Amino acid sequence: MMVCGSGFWFVSCLFFTPENLAAVNVITGWVIMSFKELTEAYEVLSDPEKREIYDQYGEDAPKKDPFEIFHSFFGGGGGSSRDHRQRRGEDVIHPLKVSLEDLKGSKSSMKCAGCQGSGMKVSIRYLGLTMIQQMQHPCNECKGTGETINDKDPCPQCKGDKVVKEKKVLEVVEKGMQNGQRIIFPEEADAVPDMITADIVFVLQQEVHPKFKRKGDDIFVEHPLTLTEAFCGFQFIITHLDNRQLLIQSQPGEVVKRDQFKKINDEGMPIYQRPFLRGKLYIHFTVDFRESLTPEQFKALEAVLPPRPSIELDECEETTLHDVNNEEEMRWKQRQAQEAYHEDEDMHGGGAQRLQCAQQ
Repeated sequence: MMVCGSGFWFVSCLFFTPENLAAVNVITGWVIMSFKELTEAYEVLSDPEKREIYDQYGEDAPKKDPFEIFHSFFGGGGGSSRDHRQRRGEDVIHPLKVSLEDLKGSKSSMKCAGCQGSGMKVSIRYLGLTMIQQMQHPCNECKGTGETINDKDPCPQCKGDKVVKEKKVLEVVEKGMQNGQRIIFPEEADAVPDMITADIVFVLQQEVHPKFKRKGDDIFVEHPLTLTEAFCGFQFIITHLDNRQLLIQSQPGEVVKRDQFKKINDEGMPIYQRPFLRGKLYIHFTVDFRESLTPEQFKALEAVLPPRPSIELDECEETTLHDVNNEEEMRWKQRQAQEAYHEDEDMHGGGAQRLQCAQQ
């Protein structure tokens, strides 16, 4: 029995009896269902794509979760998992150090930095999609996926984890690739349930070669020559990146100048995606001059070399040449600049002092 303290509460007690409350619940449920049906009908009629699906399949066409009606009005993070857009995983980026031999195609295999040479990576991701209930929280039974797996009948391959181990060998480096080039393997990253598989991206990092240097599709190498080789001809062997022996020799009667370049066609890097075309191999010649010669050697050279040009020595001042050390020259110039700065500062300071005395 209910006790009411005023006329208003007395009327309220008479109206909200258990029988009347049951009727109100029925009416409220009918209003909610009618509102849901009207909303669904409006969505179908206003959307040409949904209308076409309804005309084709009728009421058996796939429908949205009824909770999405409230979600569309009030917003929030309670969307339906059945209409969940698949997210894309993050790309896996691996810096891959490669030698000049690798980029020329002189090696057949290399160790992958991503899998450390095993050829296999395993990824197990937790499934965390939220279930839409009266209280929003992840379901403990299905781990938020909306699906359950019978313990007596699991998948023999993944054991119910939805992820299987797979071994793949990725051919990464092609002939002629450049330093810093990105190699993309679409959708080859670790597979994750309910997500679009990301890409594997390798970024090439060319290592410094102790002998050869690369510039574009060309290769440069430096070779010293003795004075005899520069004047009388030379013959030597270069071991190329693919271990081939190249015989390098001068033409008869040819004299090589200091810092001169010569080239060999089609012995450079293969051009990327055009492996039958190659760059050039440039040889930079340096000539080692002897620091001094004996009088007998001077006479022998004078006998075979062109004579010195004759000059007139009237009214000329005689000078002396000195060797130059670049480091000492730089230090000497720095000292000169500092001394000039201090002298200029002293001159300005003295002038200001004299001006002050004149004002007194």
